[in-house]
Amino acid sequence: MTNLATNADSPAPAVVRDEAVAAARAAAVASGVEIRELTEIADLAAVVGLFESIWRSGPGGRPVSTELLRAMSTAGNYVAGAFANGELLGACFGFFGSPGKASLHSHIAGVAKAGAGRGIGHALKLHQRGWALLQDVSVITWTFDPLVRRNAYFNLGKLGARPIGYLRDFYGPMEDDINGSGDTDRLMVGWNLRSPEVRAAAFGEPVLIDAEALGAAKALTVGPDGGPSIGSTAGPTVLVAVPPDIERLRRTDPGRGNAWRVALREVLGGLMADNARVAGFDRAGWYVISKEQS
Repeated sequence: MTNLATNADSPAPAVVRDEAVAAARAAAVASGVEIRELTEIADLAAVVGLFESIWRSGPGGRPVSTELLRAMSTAGNYVAGAFANGELLGACFGFFGSPGKASLHSHIAGVAKAGAGRGIGHALKLHQRGWALLQDVSVITWTFDPLVRRNAYFNLGKLGARPIGYLRDFYGPMEDDINGSGDTDRLMVGWNLRSPEVRAAAFGEPVLIDAEALGAAKALTVGPDGGPSIGSTAGPTVLVAVPPDIERLRRTDPGRGNAWRVALREVLGGLMADNARVAGFDRAGWYVISKEQS
């Protein structure tokens, strides 16, 4: 187990910064990549190309542009890439949020197919955390599609971020290979960079939760046909399921994929609108929701 201080014995900011930088370096070494900030046109153009290859948005629908990344990096924002043998395998881009909140918003991150399964995405996020702490930033926010199971576990379990809002059709139509043509509902998460949970997760101790052991009511489940089945929200803790592979479902059965979006918006979005808190995500596919006020 990692020996970390608790809230009652919080370490100095410099200790947390050094710890975060060390964890980021270790993750990069484990993934077999070098992660560095990017400022040159050629590198930034490579990032644009990488994101286009992942999202495949089509003409005029690029996730970012070289000009935007150039302006953002010049202004001191975060643009970083993960390289192996000179090849760009992953990248991440974020910009500063409200000055009063000392926050960074992480807009987009992606890993090439050639780098899949190596932990490069995790290494990029830990690099971003170390960089942010060196800028005296204490919170990073970002959005993700709450229907994508692997991303929910990555963000809430492996990184220790926590949802702070359900956002209906946040980006509007995107029309890319990942999002399809439906509404772009998102969960906004906050990553408290100095919290004990985040510090432990950075050293390989994810936030684990066993939903089935809770014996809680199931507010949303996967029905026999693979579609959503709405259940009960009674009790202080409820479980909300997502399908095993929403991206595949959107390709093979768009109607059922859209039914999941509507159901999750109603159940998870409704619970969060009533001030329920997302306590975690079970890797088996359950959001664990606490209705008790903390």
